[in-house]
Amino acid sequence: MLRDLLVDHIRDPGASWACGRFGAIAEFHRDPDEPVAIATDPSIVAATGRGAIRLELLPELRPVAYETISSCIESWGQGVALCLPKAAAAMSGRTVVTELGPDREAVRPQDRDAILFDLGLGGEQAEVCVRSADPEAIELLRAACGRPMLENGPLMHRLPAISPHRVFCSRMGRVEVYQPIAPPDGKSPEGPHTHVLPRLLAHGRLNAATVPVPEGWLAGMSLFPAHPLLRADGEPTAFDAARYQSFQTLMERYGDPALLAGKRAVFEANDVGTDDADADVNARRRALGFRIGQRQAKWVRG
Repeated sequence: MLRDLLVDHIRDPGASWACGRFGAIAEFHRDPDEPVAIATDPSIVAATGRGAIRLELLPELRPVAYETISSCIESWGQGVALCLPKAAAAMSGRTVVTELGPDREAVRPQDRDAILFDLGLGGEQAEVCVRSADPEAIELLRAACGRPMLENGPLMHRLPAISPHRVFCSRMGRVEVYQPIAPPDGKSPEGPHTHVLPRLLAHGRLNAATVPVPEGWLAGMSLFPAHPLLRADGEPTAFDAARYQSFQTLMERYGDPALLAGKRAVFEANDVGTDDADADVNARRRALGFRIGQRQAKWVRG
């Protein structure tokens, strides 16, 4: 069942994926008409000319579906955090730039002799790396080894210009981005891209506060199924009832029961009270579900 979830969405150009941590994320998107190479055994892989993703179906993998309140008063956010127990999810946690050698695990064969460098941004569940076969880029990265990336002015200044491949890795897979890095004052390109935001990294969070990763687990990758109100680039589109219902199926299977109870209260015209031992936590989750349900009911009821 979990394999079907991942395979179905790797084949869906409307779905997006992310690998990383709070403040350092690699995203994989593709266009419906974009050439793509897909494999589903033994790993689940999609590769285009702009980027690639590989997913490993590990026995401990646990999907956690969730919905959030978005800044747009008529919409909401949705996603599936792909979680592993902390012991199974832990990566190196390096805090300085480190040369790792040829990237033998690269998705595409032509990239497996290029040199991989961990940028040393820490975090438990992901490694933020770059990869290059360009002698100038390799020289710059080797000169930075042994020091924290964010304290290395020459590297930070020149990285967008040399634009090595970005390779974000977790125990459950990797996302590779081949497109250029956007300049500091520029907009990220459409399709696969990365965000490394020192201001957010400084918070030391592993995931956004709105993502309900269970205690004792880490989410190194996330799936974002096609949204019923938004295109992959975030622009609004007409309400798609099939997309809505598809994600509700995931919520019923992998979502938080208290949030779902709050949503049902909207559609069934019930209150959102709770009388169990975790009343405070569940009350907040039900209240969140109630607010999300109010937004969704407007579209579902036409």
